[in-house]
Amino acid sequence: MNKLIIPLIIVLAAVSRLIPHPPNFTPIIAMGLFAGAYVQNRSLAMLFPIGAMFLSDLFLGLHGTLYFVYGSLLLVAVLGMVLSNNVTIRNCALATLSGSFLFFIITNFGVWLSSSYYPKNIDGILTCYTLALPFFGNTLAGSLFYSAAMFGGYELLKRNMAQSAPESLLK
Repeated sequence: MNKLIIPLIIVLAAVSRLIPHPPNFTPIIAMGLFAGAYVQNRSLAMLFPIGAMFLSDLFLGLHGTLYFVYGSLLLVAVLGMVLSNNVTIRNCALATLSGSFLFFIITNFGVWLSSSYYPKNIDGILTCYTLALPFFGNTLAGSLFYSAAMFGGYELLKRNMAQSAPESLLK
């Protein structure tokens, strides 16, 4: 069951990026955490969210901060791997908050570094982070929403499947 359900949840989350949504209210952080927490093979745990992101980016458009976004997503997946041995509501919430902050710091550093919008000095990077704060609220809200949906949905599905499965399959 897990070999199909877990990748399906990640793909569905990636597809949700194509649905109209507020800026940065996306499943990116949740995808990385979920894959890191539940995909046993560590290489696949990193490949699933990156692959899902890449496929959705083919529709949405590739961008100049792609390496920063994908790099931070890989780090979020590693955070999910740390979470994998102790998936609880509290730990998922902490990992989601941490992943959101990590994503914010790395991707906005990438915006500052790769764009001509901001001067390459301390004032420029501070302005970049300051102007990104409204987007961070949406990132945080989206990450919490999608993490709750993905982790909670999977755990409920897992529990219900175990209860409805014939006893011979559970042994």
